[in-house]
Amino acid sequence: MAEFVRVASVDAIADPGKSVFEVDDQVVVVFHVDGQFSCLDDVCTHDDGPLGEGRLEGCTIACPRHGAKFDIRTGAALTMPATRATVCHEVKVEDGAVWVRLRS
Repeated sequence: MAEFVRVASVDAIADPGKSVFEVDDQVVVVFHVDGQFSCLDDVCTHDDGPLGEGRLEGCTIACPRHGAKFDIRTGAALTMPATRATVCHEVKVEDGAVWVRLRS
């Protein structure tokens, strides 16, 4: 299983907000909403659009290409044209930092 990797200090990601990071050669988006952190692959499952460039509304992120929405807590596809979830990674906050462990 992959190890946790430190991606940022807690204060580095606005609430609400998002930041894109590279973790072990994989691009991910870390979200900070209502004091909680979550992490998804930076990819829309409809056409590989960059979710990190999308519009964050509450606990949903909209792909900037065609507007497909995903739940930032689970990766679930919420609206067409996406029909498959994107990968949701494990996040922990420790010692004032945000840590991500990739899921395959």
